[in-house]
Amino acid sequence: MTALHDTHARDVRRFLRALTRDPDLAEDLLQETMLRAWRHLDTVPDDDSAARRWLFTVARRLVIDAARLRRTRPAEVSPVALEWIPSREDEIGAALAAQAVRTSLSRLSESHRSILVAMHMRGESTSHIAARLGLPVGTVKSRAYYAMRALRASLEDVAA
Repeated sequence: MTALHDTHARDVRRFLRALTRDPDLAEDLLQETMLRAWRHLDTVPDDDSAARRWLFTVARRLVIDAARLRRTRPAEVSPVALEWIPSREDEIGAALAAQAVRTSLSRLSESHRSILVAMHMRGESTSHIAARLGLPVGTVKSRAYYAMRALRASLEDVAA
């Protein structure tokens, strides 16, 4: 395994960097490639050129899997800057934060506000909200997602 790594790791790393254009991801995929080679050492060919082809095939498939995984994940939403949220002892800060939340909630549409209030203040489940409003569960989840995005943006405006 050491000889296999020493012989081919640099070329596989270069290949992965060219495919991913991300040095950190390329390094992770190289480690995964070598881990798979170690786990399946009995199937890695003894011939150097055949072993090289085997490693490059595994590496290419890992790049494809990583790209597919990125496409199936939802886009991440950046968190709100939480530095301005007061501590428990800060009564003035707590009052200002509460006012900021009230102001931000009032800026939301009624459909977004009602779903956020039901979910986060009353603790209702999405299925309960959907049944009460006569909406599909997916619509409630979608509205909650977009309502949280709008609330975050509004809170950032109010905080600034």
